[in-house]
Amino acid sequence: MKIRIKDNSIRFRLTQSEVSELNEKGIVSSVTQFVDRPFIYMIERVNDDVLSAAFIENRMVMRIPEAMVNALVSTDTVGFEGQTGLVKLLVEKDFVCIDNTMEDQSDNYPNPNLTC
Repeated sequence: MKIRIKDNSIRFRLTQSEVSELNEKGIVSSVTQFVDRPFIYMIERVNDDVLSAAFIENRMVMRIPEAMVNALVSTDTVGFEGQTGLVKLLVEKDFVCIDNTMEDQSDNYPNPNLTC
């Protein structure tokens, strides 16, 4: 799972297996281990109608409605937007980049575009 943060905007990108895990287990998370404590970022499936997020201690939690998870799993829907206070939220499928990148993209979704 990748996160991108810029000012008051947070974007989560999920691979195919992460979308499957979110669908099956209701939660997917990753950890960045800093010197003094971990930074945890996660997405959890909720029984709600809106995409929301919270930052609690060293955890960033995106809460995604079950209907949105179902759409990510069973349709060509790329992602969903929401907002919590001033923070704009986006959760989306992670597509393979067509340019030369060094990261492992074997679990990413096929890119529907010809260029990144």
